[in-house]
Amino acid sequence: MEKIDFLLLLNNDTLAQILSNGDYRFSNLSFDEARAIIDMKGEGNVRCTFTDPELEDIMYEYLGIGNRNFTYEPTTAMNVGQDAIAFKLYITPSGTQPIVLGEDGQQAKKIKNVYIYSQHIVRLK
Repeated sequence: MEKIDFLLLLNNDTLAQILSNGDYRFSNLSFDEARAIIDMKGEGNVRCTFTDPELEDIMYEYLGIGNRNFTYEPTTAMNVGQDAIAFKLYITPSGTQPIVLGEDGQQAKKIKNVYIYSQHIVRLK
């Protein structure tokens, strides 16, 4: 039986753990490209290596794929030739604090900026 190298979905923390062993090639991905790779692999051949509901909600919304129930599989290594998509989330304090009025007239302030981008990673050796 042939071994399947699942597509791994990584975040900042799991990416750092995996990079400790091997040589890798990184390519920046648009969200459309990330969605196409995930769709091509199929939900059964994708493993999520992190549990972060906030990141998952953001990435699914911007990928336009809706929430999926990818199998969680903690890992600290990738096989040669295996690929992954890393979703890097950066949160910075807001440089401005505009006041927004909620539906009930309550004041709310912007306190942070959230940024996310994706990269395709392949282990070369």
